[in-house]
Amino acid sequence: MTTPAELYDSLEDFVMRLMHLSESDSMDALVELDLSFSQARTLFLLAKNGEPMPIHAIAARLGLSDAATGRNVDRLLKLDVVERRESPDDRRVKLVSLTPVGEKIADSQLEAKRDSIKAFTAALPPQQRDDLHRALSDILAGGTLGPRKDQETCL
Repeated sequence: MTTPAELYDSLEDFVMRLMHLSESDSMDALVELDLSFSQARTLFLLAKNGEPMPIHAIAARLGLSDAATGRNVDRLLKLDVVERRESPDDRRVKLVSLTPVGEKIADSQLEAKRDSIKAFTAALPPQQRDDLHRALSDILAGGTLGPRKDQETCL
């Protein structure tokens, strides 16, 4: 019987290899912009959130200080990947959102990851594809992982 540690090792290796399939292609735009890791995280958080966020909320979600987040936003503003404007409810609060350029970069990153997963699944022998599909379907049908974020209902 497989131990949790053995499964962890195999699953970690699998996920890391899968993530690296598209890394070089999808990272080109980020490298060209010379983004730091926390700047890239800010960009992807805004893309995932889908609506303008106050700087303090970005900081809280990323575990950064408001000052560090403000510096990241300033850099992203200079690169024209985000915009900052006053909140209509409180002029002291600055809301940050992606520009069309920022949306394009985030979308291309996500699409590159999807393309890699599609290529991986197409390359699997049919029996492995069936086995993996069955195992993943069983796991996803169970409650261990919880619902996907886009399937959660808001209260």
